[in-house]
Amino acid sequence: MGFQKSLVEMISMNGRKVMITGGAGGIGLATAKRFAEAGAEIYLVDLDRRRLTRARKSIQEEFNVDVETFKADLSEKKEIDALWKDIEGSEPDVLINNAGIYVFKDFLEIDEQFLKRVMKVNFESVFWMCQNFIKSRLKKGGVIINVGSIEAIMPFAFGLVHYDAGKTSVLALTRALARDFSKKGFRINAVIPGGIETSGVKKLKKETVMSLDVDMMKLGMEFKSRLPMRRFGDPDEVARVMIFLASDLASYMTGALIPVDGGFLSA
Repeated sequence: MGFQKSLVEMISMNGRKVMITGGAGGIGLATAKRFAEAGAEIYLVDLDRRRLTRARKSIQEEFNVDVETFKADLSEKKEIDALWKDIEGSEPDVLINNAGIYVFKDFLEIDEQFLKRVMKVNFESVFWMCQNFIKSRLKKGGVIINVGSIEAIMPFAFGLVHYDAGKTSVLALTRALARDFSKKGFRINAVIPGGIETSGVKKLKKETVMSLDVDMMKLGMEFKSRLPMRRFGDPDEVARVMIFLASDLASYMTGALIPVDGGFLSA
């Protein structure tokens, strides 16, 4: 018996629309470029309009695909609902919940306002985006990929209790939705990045050196020494896993939590 589809056909995103939150930079932008390369129409969602414009121009020039941008504050449910109303009738086939905020703060100094903001962006936005996506495609199915963190499984850095709690919630949400909606044609998985050298991480490294923050320097060295691959990852290395999960290559995968961490969780 021959193959039903070739590898090229299974990885192709021609005719599909892919929505990526936090798509103006870092892992989000790297992912958008890989999906554009595979032929997808791209919906980029971000809070920074200027970075969105740059990202759209970069993708269009490189891959000549349709790119639409949407400025939205994902900490506000009303803006999430407005986004989905705006694209009614042209909903994405694939949703990638990548947006998140990564801020160090001592647990004993966290106040209610700070915690609410972090949880709204890092967890509640994922919840509401998934709900809108599933509602809009209840008779068609689709693919959701949520972005977690190794911190959700193995807390390593001090000052990230709030972040860890939010990302742990994302992983639980992913598996619960997979249980409830896979029978309706949805595949819902999560990637768990760790040690990825995004522009934000590079900025944090530079600030750490400039401020001579010894504790942060020590943390960085300890983290890298624990990586079996002895190097940090590139955002594109996460993007490649996401396009695999969205493609027909992963047709029998749902509820999976896939580490992309250079082996950190194994060390």
